[in-house]
Amino acid sequence: MLRTVADLGFALTTPIQTGAIPPAMLGQDLIGQAHTGSGKTAAFGIPMVERLDPSSDALQALVLCPTRELAVQVHDDLTRLSSGRLRTLAIYGGDSMARQMDVLRRHPHIVVATPGRLRDHLQRRSVSLTSVRIAVLDEADRMLDMGFAPDVEAILRECPKDRQTLLFSATMPEWVRRIAGRHMREPITIEVSSRPEIPGEVRQLYVQTT
Repeated sequence: MLRTVADLGFALTTPIQTGAIPPAMLGQDLIGQAHTGSGKTAAFGIPMVERLDPSSDALQALVLCPTRELAVQVHDDLTRLSSGRLRTLAIYGGDSMARQMDVLRRHPHIVVATPGRLRDHLQRRSVSLTSVRIAVLDEADRMLDMGFAPDVEAILRECPKDRQTLLFSATMPEWVRRIAGRHMREPITIEVSSRPEIPGEVRQLYVQTT
């Protein structure tokens, strides 16, 4: 892993990575409050890749994302972090259901999914979450805003109770706190920012129209 992150150009950890990686490596449940662009994917991805067994055919990790774009990004980042040692699949609406079902038959180690499409697969019995060891909710507050709250809770109920759960959110609305109370085991909280901020590396543009 050290060689991989060096090859990817990582020189220093971000604050959320510094706070989250050590307890996540120990298997603790964790709530990370950090804004978009703060390095959350590596914060959960590095411990995930280190803790999974590439020799097993079981689905071992699940990452829920609110949008197709984020699911693809997380999938690509996890593929790079694992150097191809782990099979990773992104499933989301708008993509071929038949193609996704075909890839699921190849026993991915990690599934990165939007909640609605994953529930479709669960209802079709094309995926089982009974062997999931690590579940991640990425941008949980946006999943609430987009109406995915019932799907997320239904999906978590399908996962083993003794799994590790990692939750990341820029803000902490009441639903996110309820998720922690109902579906997490004595989570520790890593708070990097109490309000969303824009990292200095992000360039924002707007176009004024009439």
